[in-house]
Amino acid sequence: MARVDVAVGLVINQAAEVLVSKRHVHQHQGGLWEFPGGKREVDESRFAALAREIHEEVGLDVHEAEPFLAIEHDYGDKHVLLDVWRITAFSGEAQGREGQTLQWLRVDALSSLDFPAANLAILEALKKQA
Repeated sequence: MARVDVAVGLVINQAAEVLVSKRHVHQHQGGLWEFPGGKREVDESRFAALAREIHEEVGLDVHEAEPFLAIEHDYGDKHVLLDVWRITAFSGEAQGREGQTLQWLRVDALSSLDFPAANLAILEALKKQA
């Protein structure tokens, strides 16, 4: 089973809220909440993948970001490497450009949502820094 490399962005606004989106039901891990991002293309840098995916998914332009965490997870039917970045400077208004629902939530409210198993380490790391 090939590994899928995924760039994930932790977009945090001025009110210290994190942007999350709900996966469409027909997608892998459908119906669960996630941090925006997507697959890195062959020969694409990690930052370029992050910036492209955030723009395509939620319409934000990433100006600065720093690596936050890397997580490997095997779902049985899919093996992923989540390359998680904290986005420190961005512009634009977040919108679900793929028809997905978006929410801005404080870190302490994220635990009320259902996330894919691979995202649990991200939630723990965010709580420690909050």
